[in-house]
Amino acid sequence: MPKCHGRVIVALAGCTALVLAVSGTASARTAHLGGPGRQVLPDEDGWAAYGTGTTGGAAADPAHVYTVTTWEQFKAALADGGSAPKIVRVKGTVDADGPDCASFAVPGYDFATYLKTYDPAVWGRSTNLDGEPDGSPEGLRRASAAHQDAYVKADIPANTTIVGVGRNAGFQGASLQIKGVDNVIVRNLSFVSPLDCFPQWDPTDTADGNWNSEYDSAVIHGSTHVWTDHDTFTDGDHPDSTVPSYYGRIYQQHDGELDVVKGADYVTASWNVFEDHDKAILVGNSDSASTAAVDRGHLKVTFHHNLFRNLVERAPRVRFGQVDSYNNHFVAGDGYSYSYGIGMESQLVVEHNAFTLPAGAGAGSILKKWKEAPVTAADNCVNGAPTDLVAVHNAQVPGEILPSGAGWTPVLRTRVDRPRAVPGVVDHRAGAGHLR
Repeated sequence: MPKCHGRVIVALAGCTALVLAVSGTASARTAHLGGPGRQVLPDEDGWAAYGTGTTGGAAADPAHVYTVTTWEQFKAALADGGSAPKIVRVKGTVDADGPDCASFAVPGYDFATYLKTYDPAVWGRSTNLDGEPDGSPEGLRRASAAHQDAYVKADIPANTTIVGVGRNAGFQGASLQIKGVDNVIVRNLSFVSPLDCFPQWDPTDTADGNWNSEYDSAVIHGSTHVWTDHDTFTDGDHPDSTVPSYYGRIYQQHDGELDVVKGADYVTASWNVFEDHDKAILVGNSDSASTAAVDRGHLKVTFHHNLFRNLVERAPRVRFGQVDSYNNHFVAGDGYSYSYGIGMESQLVVEHNAFTLPAGAGAGSILKKWKEAPVTAADNCVNGAPTDLVAVHNAQVPGEILPSGAGWTPVLRTRVDRPRAVPGVVDHRAGAGHLR
């Protein structure tokens, strides 16, 4: 039997917040003593290494190093010192959920009334709810959602490192907003997805309508030089399988796990675990002309040595960007739809990855064509066997022929493992608690 193989290029070794004294200073593009808070992205490690590289808060002085254990402390630490380099060390699980959904609801909001008012049998399916006045059930839902929005979101400033302390650090129900800034590192943290208390019904979203939710665990919006490393993203005790349906559609209370949108650029996602989720990752969020004007020429993202386990789709779905995805392990479960979505003007490179599919899931479903765009796919393994992903897709889905050749060659890579070795390497080292 032929073997999947690749070539190894380089092997790299390995609110009051408590202010800590940390010795050492940081200089760009090098690793530092003083723990993971002082570590920076290595040279050549994906798109986030491009240009100035990504150093986060490695240059923070002792006055801007914090250890936090609560959501209030975390937000206060982020706000302190503006964009001065800072390191925020997260200890234990920080709960950002708030007391309960009822605490966010405005007076007069009643979900039963909402369901009765917008039942498709009454409202129909041709008009969305955007024009509903403030005093309507939809208006009251919007106001309630705004309360939750203000609570669960945290704005991350430039030149910041957020790092978990030990093996059990992370966030419950938080949404990190990395918006319009440069130079951010997020490492060694577990994220349990926020649960949207007030999803919106859109009767015009598909022929049957849809419930749409907010709050990605992390969103990189118009930002540059961002590194997410050794993080775990999951739905925790509230997977989509536990939520009810209304109007014949799942009452979707989760958004994405990690989205890269609105002209964001130079992002590396390495050694993370993305699991037990429906729509996991977007790179580019719309095909519209206005979005294209912002995204075209940007959205350069690298995914390597990540574990994608029990996801339905979007690992990632790509529009516009030059995305390099190598040495990842994809483990499909029940309800699997696809891994890579090839969207508007995307230039996706898929190399040296391993895919573990259950019986009955064809390798042709790994790639999903949404728009006409070329893709490079080489040296990948499916259930241990070398597989030409483009060829098998085109054979199994002849109505959605994909052209080969993304038109560019990634050069910002460090360690490249053989695809047959990827499951053993990634499954034991990816995710929070495995930072070396």
